[in-house]
Amino acid sequence: MEGFPERGKAADLGQLQSTMHSIELACTSIQMHMNSAAAEATILSLSQTPQPYQACKFILENSQVANARFQAAAAIQNAAIREWGFLSSDNKRSMISFCLCFVMQHANSPEGYVQAKVSSVAAQLLKRGWLEFSATDKETFFYQVNQAVYGIHGVDVQFTGINFLESLVSEFSPSTSSAMGLPREFHEHCRKSLELDHLKTFYCWARDAALSVTNRIIESDSAIPEVKVCTAAFRLMLQILNWEFSTTAFADGVKQGSDSPKRSECNLVQPGPAWRDVLVTGGHIGWLLRLYGALRQKFSCEGYWLDCPIAVAARKLIVQFCSLTGTIFLSDNVQMHEHHLLELLSGIIQWIDPPDAVSKAIECGKSESEMLDGCRALLSIATVTTPSVFDQLLKSTRPYGTLTLLCVLMSEVVKILMTNNSEEETWSWEARDILLDTWTALLVPINRSGGNALLPAEGKNATASLFALIVQAELKAASASAFKDDDSDYLQASIVALDERLSSYALIARAAIDVTIPLLTRLFTERFERLSQGHY
Repeated sequence: MEGFPERGKAADLGQLQSTMHSIELACTSIQMHMNSAAAEATILSLSQTPQPYQACKFILENSQVANARFQAAAAIQNAAIREWGFLSSDNKRSMISFCLCFVMQHANSPEGYVQAKVSSVAAQLLKRGWLEFSATDKETFFYQVNQAVYGIHGVDVQFTGINFLESLVSEFSPSTSSAMGLPREFHEHCRKSLELDHLKTFYCWARDAALSVTNRIIESDSAIPEVKVCTAAFRLMLQILNWEFSTTAFADGVKQGSDSPKRSECNLVQPGPAWRDVLVTGGHIGWLLRLYGALRQKFSCEGYWLDCPIAVAARKLIVQFCSLTGTIFLSDNVQMHEHHLLELLSGIIQWIDPPDAVSKAIECGKSESEMLDGCRALLSIATVTTPSVFDQLLKSTRPYGTLTLLCVLMSEVVKILMTNNSEEETWSWEARDILLDTWTALLVPINRSGGNALLPAEGKNATASLFALIVQAELKAASASAFKDDDSDYLQASIVALDERLSSYALIARAAIDVTIPLLTRLFTERFERLSQGHY
């Protein structure tokens, strides 16, 4: 940021050191809860000073106090956004370049929050000048980032480059962008431009970064720096898949999801046909599943591994791929989407099957995170396909359909709930809610069409058995709580939760109405008879 004026003239070394010491003292005072008001005023004055860039740069490069460096970065951010219209083009570019160079040069710094702040400043300033900068300007910035992400300057710089892209994508996304005092049209133009010209490229950079470290991770028996690179790449890829894509058209025959309320989040991924080569036909998903499977097998005896950042990030990415839909799949090739879902389900099935063995392992202390992610994957698949296609997916590799697996899985969860009979929310509560949302996603469209003919016969039978077990479980729970003096707030919350479940139970009952109506009739009759005989 050389050449930036400091109140009209270059500040001398003594002034810069004095400013740095004042900010350091203020940061230390706040940490020690000493004279906090005066300290906060000192820090605020740095941001409010006209063109404080030389002082901020000096603090970033020379201060030994991490919080002082953080505040200097924040001051650059605030002042630059405020004074953007008065800065020259060269100064704008040099400010962004300085921030990028700083995070790359300090990539191995232990103060990650300072790095993250400087990275976010670079991202915000790049967005602020996005509509002003030429294509050449942008390519100059991104060339530096590309070299970092590809690992040319080492693992630490590679990790930093990926984190910068994560900050940049976040800044351009409407739901996470920073306020700049600019009209909504500015943010929308930036979003569309990034999506059209750069987003797919960023995804490929992240994918290639993960690919570049895969072998070392699999071959290593200890923690290595490449793991954090792969984890960061997975996070960036997931973030990009969660982008609010402008292309929202659906291919013919592709289910458009349900507008019914769900307890579990499921975001559809609709990037459009331009992404087909990267996400569908390039073997990308197979590689991801093989990587997770290899690491899962390698660390099968290490109970902690399922909750390690790389495992969590990989599963989230796999689950998100289950929500891929729309025109990215050829409208005249229905098998393309089905093959995509089958490939994913074949990798995910081991997370949830056999259900009894999985639940037993969890009850014995194994992490439930993988099983819950498997349930989320089923929900995502159910949201983007029809019941018949959903059921057929598993039949290519198993003697039963996916609906039967869903019934058996939920039956196991219901049994765990009946056995434990706990008022505390456990993994089985969460699994039940996710699986009920899966049923809702499958059955709401059928219910609206006025029939259940679209549900296969095998699926109807399994659904009827599941409903019978659900009724048994809810009757047991009602009996156990009938004479409890519950807190009114807790009771109200329980009633609301039960109402939500009942709406899903009703859908399941309608799917096998020939069996469930006689069952309910018999149960009502039996209980009315007991009441009439004085049995409570």
